[in-house]
Amino acid sequence: MSIVSKVHHYSDDNILFEGLFIHDDRKPAKGCILIAHTWEGRGHFVSDIGYRLAQLGYQAFAIDMYGKGITAQKPAECQALMQPLIDDRKRLQRRINLALNTLKQIDQVDSSKIIAIGYCFGGLCVLDLARSGAELLGVVSFHGLLHAPPPENPSTKKINCKILVLHGHDDPMVPPTQVNALKEEFTQAKADWQVHAYGNTVHAFTNKNANMPGTALYHALSDQRAWQSLLNFCDELFGS
Repeated sequence: MSIVSKVHHYSDDNILFEGLFIHDDRKPAKGCILIAHTWEGRGHFVSDIGYRLAQLGYQAFAIDMYGKGITAQKPAECQALMQPLIDDRKRLQRRINLALNTLKQIDQVDSSKIIAIGYCFGGLCVLDLARSGAELLGVVSFHGLLHAPPPENPSTKKINCKILVLHGHDDPMVPPTQVNALKEEFTQAKADWQVHAYGNTVHAFTNKNANMPGTALYHALSDQRAWQSLLNFCDELFGS
């Protein structure tokens, strides 16, 4: 097995973005998985997921929503990077669609076999990718933000992909009312959707560095279950 990676650039609003394409160059891929990062930016967390997926035979594209080299660690700094896109969902959707189109133009990629996954802020990004009417097979949100764009900035179009939401039931950032609103939104949109809620689980449950009890905390069993749900979803969409 030979896992290789290559940087691909794209730009929007005069900002240069840097995505990382990761794959095994010695055999055909099962399919391609776009990965949207947490509020920290495109760092080791999503890159490591990309390498893990490549080892399982998938192509992976860890995208960039902030700009080349822009990351943060402290919560206030992360919030400052994320909030402008939360406040302007049309710009968020344009940016992640640009990343998807960049991926589709990579020679090794079969543009008919792509799904998108995202973590925390990235979960919202891939759900908005679906809301934008993007053409791909499916999206998966891991402990993502779920709220729809505001009425004054509507952006939901015909949804052309399947949706899987992997959610910590006790996540204080995403209360049950928001989960129910998401279900109603996608039901009204006639989307094919699933929500898996994990009990006794809060935000960031797949992140081994999350250590804020009651708010954001790694949960090994929920992480394992969510990963298996992703693999099952891939088998369904790509063919096992």
